[in-house]
Amino acid sequence: MASTVQKTTSNAITLKGSVKLITEYLNFGIHSILFQRGIYPPESFKAEQHFGLSILVSTDSKIQQFLQTIFHQMKEWLIKEQIQQLSLVISNVSTQEVLERWDFKIEYEIKKNGNEEVSGNKDLKIIQKEIRDVLRQICSTVSFLPLLDCPCSFDIHIYASPEAEIPDQWDERGPCFIANSEELQLKSFSTSVHRMNTVVSYKTD
Repeated sequence: MASTVQKTTSNAITLKGSVKLITEYLNFGIHSILFQRGIYPPESFKAEQHFGLSILVSTDSKIQQFLQTIFHQMKEWLIKEQIQQLSLVISNVSTQEVLERWDFKIEYEIKKNGNEEVSGNKDLKIIQKEIRDVLRQICSTVSFLPLLDCPCSFDIHIYASPEAEIPDQWDERGPCFIANSEELQLKSFSTSVHRMNTVVSYKTD
């Protein structure tokens, strides 16, 4: 009996633990996309070890601060179940035309019930493997996406619930559509508390 309880406890993942994994995946996934899609020069990235992978992370302090601010706010919204999606939007600098959109869609597999503690029951190593598989897929997918042959910029759009408190310095934006687009669904992963689905839409000629 004691060994069964111990096994269950070791595999339990808390709500905050799940939120941490989700935001880490988003952070390193976005850095990988910025590198692979050539949004910034390769010399402005450095290799770091995360999830058992060597991931290229931007050394630009402005990009780091921008993403840290977003993920700090996201953690609060995830805990309150007030966010459905984060999108990385890549646009042509000259024309502002949207060329590519990476949608990270969040599902809540375990709903909060008042102040009741939320936890899942999935081995951390399995979760990390699933995240690693998606990060690998991001790196391989961008190799056959259409070439971005113009200077590009990126922005982050967050789809939050109406009751979410929006920071004063954040702007409200409409949806970003891509003309003549195709869509590619990547692998999903689950923490047993949250499920993450990743989709990339891109402009075709």
